[in-house]
Amino acid sequence: MTPEPGRTVPVTAPVTAPVTVRVAEDGDFPGFLRLAAEVEHWFGPMVEEPGFHEALRGHLRRGAALLAVDAGEQPLGGLLFGSRPPRHHVHWLVVAGPARGRGVGRALLDDAVRRFVRGPGTLEVVTFGADHPGAVASGARAFYERLGFTPAEPTDPGPEGGSRQVFRRTTD
Repeated sequence: MTPEPGRTVPVTAPVTAPVTVRVAEDGDFPGFLRLAAEVEHWFGPMVEEPGFHEALRGHLRRGAALLAVDAGEQPLGGLLFGSRPPRHHVHWLVVAGPARGRGVGRALLDDAVRRFVRGPGTLEVVTFGADHPGAVASGARAFYERLGFTPAEPTDPGPEGGSRQVFRRTTD
């Protein structure tokens, strides 16, 4: 995966516009941890977890981490991606609270598909099961459904013990 320069994406958010989605760099590590801190109540511990640090650093090294930033380079959202064609995986996607519902998540996902997906296949993400308290509060299930994903099989519980489900969509 070859990093490309950031591209400006139109996003309506209560933040400084425009929003740029770019391949993240090592120096963006603290910004990802700030994003992770906002969602630990849904996903379980990440900020102090060596396993999360290792996964994040691996994605950064491979050029498989995207960051959405405002004009002041403040992180609005982050995405960690993996590919083994024809299967592609959104490993992690988080949008900062003030930017949620403003197109940042869609911009990150669209940019990931444009950068990393080649040819037909499937795009998968694991999100909350329907019975998880964060399923509605986070908006994650509805977000993925709006982007053409279909709920599929249940999978292993998350680190906090809550239910998880695979969502899938086909790619061209």
